[in-house]
Amino acid sequence: MRIGQDILASRGPAAAFAAMGLYWGGFAALVPDLKSQAGLTDEGFGLAMLVSTCGAVAAMWAAPVADRHLGRAAMPLLGLATALAFLSPGLATGWWGFALGMALAGAAVGCLDVVMNARLAALEVTRGRPLMNLNHGLYSFVYAGSALVTGVSREAGAAPLAVFSGLGLVTLALVVVMATSPLVQDHAARAAKAAVSAWPLVLPGGLIVMIGFLTEQAAEGWSALHLERNLGAGAAAGSMGPALLGFTMGMGRLFGQALAHRFPEPAVIRIGAGVAAVGALLAGFAPAVWVAYAGFAVLGLGASVIVPMAFAFVAARVPAPQRARAISHLSVIGYAGFFLGPPLMGFLSGLFGLGAAFGTVAVILALIPAALVGWMRRGA
Repeated sequence: MRIGQDILASRGPAAAFAAMGLYWGGFAALVPDLKSQAGLTDEGFGLAMLVSTCGAVAAMWAAPVADRHLGRAAMPLLGLATALAFLSPGLATGWWGFALGMALAGAAVGCLDVVMNARLAALEVTRGRPLMNLNHGLYSFVYAGSALVTGVSREAGAAPLAVFSGLGLVTLALVVVMATSPLVQDHAARAAKAAVSAWPLVLPGGLIVMIGFLTEQAAEGWSALHLERNLGAGAAAGSMGPALLGFTMGMGRLFGQALAHRFPEPAVIRIGAGVAAVGALLAGFAPAVWVAYAGFAVLGLGASVIVPMAFAFVAARVPAPQRARAISHLSVIGYAGFFLGPPLMGFLSGLFGLGAAFGTVAVILALIPAALVGWMRRGA
C-alpha cells in the first residue's frame, strides 16, 4: 500500500509526531489531576500555560539553527528533551512549578515541531507525494490512544508523574527510530538565499495554523474538564473527550491524505473550518454527555485538515532556498495558538463558563473561511 510506503519513507518525522502525540494526549487526559495537584483555578491554569508560550516561541526561532548544526542528531535529542521536560509538570505542586515545567515542555516540543515539519516538507519535495496529512494523522491516532490509556490509568489511581514516566519509556523506542532514519537534505534550500519575501504567504498561513492549533488545544485541554464538571462524567468517561477528538482527527487526516490528491488545499481548509465551528458549538452547549461526544467528534473531523493543509500549501509555494526558514516562521506564528487556547479558555470559562468558551472558539474558526484563506491565496 502507498500509505505503508509513505510511513516507511517518513519514519523519522513520523516517530517524532508519535512522541508528541503521546505527551499531548496524556497531558490532555491529566488536566483535571494536574490542576488539582498544583492547586490551580481555571484562570491560573490558563495563565500558567500562557507562560509556557515564551519557551516554545523562543525555541522555535532557534530550531533552524539547531537543525543545521545537529543534523541527524536533532530529532532524537529533542525527543529525549521532551521526555525529560514533561516530568516537571508531573512533579509540580504550585503555580510557579507548573508554569516553569510547562515552559520547559513547550520549549522542547516547540523546537521538535519545527524540525520534524521541516524534515517532512523536504521529504514531500523529494518524493513528490503529500505526507503532511498522513503524519499529522499519525499524531492524532497516537494522541487518542495515549489519552485513553491515561484515562484508564487515572481511574486506577496513577499519579501524573507515573503516567509521564511511562510515556517516557515509550518515547525512548521512538528516539531510536528517529536516530536510525535516513536524513533527507533539501539541497536546493542550502544553495542560496531567495530574493523574494515569503511573508505575504507565511503570515496568513501562520494565522490559519494558529487558529487550528488554538482549536485543537482548547478542546484537548478542556474537553475532559467540561465533561466531568458540567456533564457529570467520571475520569474514564471524561478522558473519552480528548480521545474521541484525537481519533476523529486521525481519521479526518487520513481522508485528507486522499483529498490532497484531488482538491486544492484552500477549499479543504474552508470546509474543515466550517465543520469544526459547528462541532465546537455542539460540544459547548451539549445537554448530555453523548451530545458532547458527538460535538467533539465533529470538531475533530473538521479541524483535522486545517493545520497540515496550511503547512503543505505554504511549503509547496515558498522558494526552495527559503523553505526551512518559512516553516520555522509559520510554526512560530501557528504554535502561539497551541498555547493561547488554554489561557483563552481559562479566562472565558472563569467569566462565562466553558460552554461560552467553546462558542468563542467557533467564532474564531469562522475567520478562516471568511478572510484568511483568501488572504493566503493572494499571498501565494
